[in-house]
Amino acid sequence: MAARKPLSRERILREAMAVADRAGLAGVTMRSVADGLGVEAMALYRHVSGKNDLLDSLVELIVAEINEACEALPEPAPEEDWRSVLRRRILAARATLLRHPWAPALLGSHGTMGPALMRYFDEFGAIMRRAGFSVDAVHHALHAFGSRALGFTTELFQPGAPAIEETEVDPEQALAELAAFADSLPFLAEMAAHLQHDAATTIGWCDDQREFEFGLDALLDGLEVRRAASR
Repeated sequence: MAARKPLSRERILREAMAVADRAGLAGVTMRSVADGLGVEAMALYRHVSGKNDLLDSLVELIVAEINEACEALPEPAPEEDWRSVLRRRILAARATLLRHPWAPALLGSHGTMGPALMRYFDEFGAIMRRAGFSVDAVHHALHAFGSRALGFTTELFQPGAPAIEETEVDPEQALAELAAFADSLPFLAEMAAHLQHDAATTIGWCDDQREFEFGLDALLDGLEVRRAASR
């Protein structure tokens, strides 16, 4: 009979990620993770202090995966400017989140500045500094990017969704509900009639790839105008 693989913090976190991929954040409990590992829930407490520790550590795991994706990108060509370099890294982060659609909600509620996140933003800022931005300008830019720097946007509102909790929202139903208010909310009803989202590239309710890249490019282009003017 083969010996059971020793339990470790790494194994626990990998199983927690697998549970989240299958069942969303709501499915991640000490019990569900323990069941996946074939152990009692109490055995996990030798390696994690509880569910909050588990979720905080999942943030590090996700951001580490983002860092790996960025490191795997090809070296920038000499003619590439800072915008294309930063854009490619941000879209690599987004591609990672699309594989783990529960991650944006977790980053929004447990996004403490751990080592992996600090490493990501250190390189983010360094790219802008090398392009000639001042430290102050980079600081303001990071605030302007917000969650977009990590590949997703925080929804302005999400129909039927309490703050922070991960919920399933049917985009078609939400748009139909908006369209029903054509008399009292004419512009929103008109917009709802024209909105289309690609479900395969959507994170949240209204954050699909086209919407995300529109906002990203607007920010990058606006910052380039400021950079050029300051020089």
